[in-house]
Amino acid sequence: MNYQYTDEFRHNLVEWFNNEKRDLPWRRTSDPYKIWVSEVMLQQTRVDTVIPYYNRFLDKYPTIQDLAYAPQEELLKMWEGLGYYSRARNLQAGVREVVEKYNAIVPDNRHDISKLKGVGPYTAGAILSIAYQKPEHAVDGNVMRVLSRVLHIHEDIALPKTRKVFEEAVEMLIDQQHPGDFNQALMDLGAMICTPTSPKCLLCPVRDYCTSFHEGDTDQLPVKSKKVKTKKVQFKVFIAMDPEGRYLLEKRPSEGLLADMWQFPMIEVNENSVSENTFQQNYNVQIINYMDNDLLKFKHIFSHLTWEMDCMLVRVEQMIGLPDNTNFFAMEEIKALPMPVPMLKILNVLN
Repeated sequence: MNYQYTDEFRHNLVEWFNNEKRDLPWRRTSDPYKIWVSEVMLQQTRVDTVIPYYNRFLDKYPTIQDLAYAPQEELLKMWEGLGYYSRARNLQAGVREVVEKYNAIVPDNRHDISKLKGVGPYTAGAILSIAYQKPEHAVDGNVMRVLSRVLHIHEDIALPKTRKVFEEAVEMLIDQQHPGDFNQALMDLGAMICTPTSPKCLLCPVRDYCTSFHEGDTDQLPVKSKKVKTKKVQFKVFIAMDPEGRYLLEKRPSEGLLADMWQFPMIEVNENSVSENTFQQNYNVQIINYMDNDLLKFKHIFSHLTWEMDCMLVRVEQMIGLPDNTNFFAMEEIKALPMPVPMLKILNVLN
């Protein structure tokens, strides 16, 4: 793209956005708290999936103060099914900082807002540009894909250092009068027109300024190195029922993957262990009988690993005392606990 056409580029882009933008609930507000919630939910998650969660979440926590001191278990239950639960915990921690340090007013500058828990460069720029109309960059995957094609940038977008190249490009191109519309337009263009494969170039409002379109190599950009293969871990999952019809659950550690979520006991399968014995020893229970050795088998894929789950339904009796963070629950009690998606799949089979 020839930078002498910058004015035309931004005008066409923002005009297209105002005519074609998607009607999304977070676009009906300028409240920085509500925009913050939407941006956190949209990380790694499709728009259609987020909409009902966003509406329910703000019905439950309509103000920043409501979220700041909500019980964490309640919060995780509200987030249940969205995945990446650290987002919810970081959002609440950041919101609490705003209430305690900034009198419940979200900072309107990158220096202060970037200090908040869980607020990275993209989220900071999105809040500042959309809520406060500050000309700040907000670079996500969609933006990098669009600009790699428009500006013919061949740096590998999988490398963290490359993001700086695109942030500087946005700073040069951004509409100073309508920064929120400009940033959202780039995001929408990447989501709707300048897609990863088979981009709809003939419908693109800025194709006249797109170097890649004129060079005919849109299919080669952006440059992105392949991810490392995900690790596979096999688990035997014990859906253990006591004589009263209650199920054994354990709470995961407060740090790490799926922190503080509840799950059925899982024993990693390896060559040196007999999972049934390990289960009985670890949880101080005795298997009375096997009700269903093949209740459910499925895979759950995270960004960095895959769980291969082999679930069995057993009847047990408690021997001594249960380990910490472990208890038997009736089904109605289980429904009130925050559980990760793999466990929800099991619950659906049991109900």
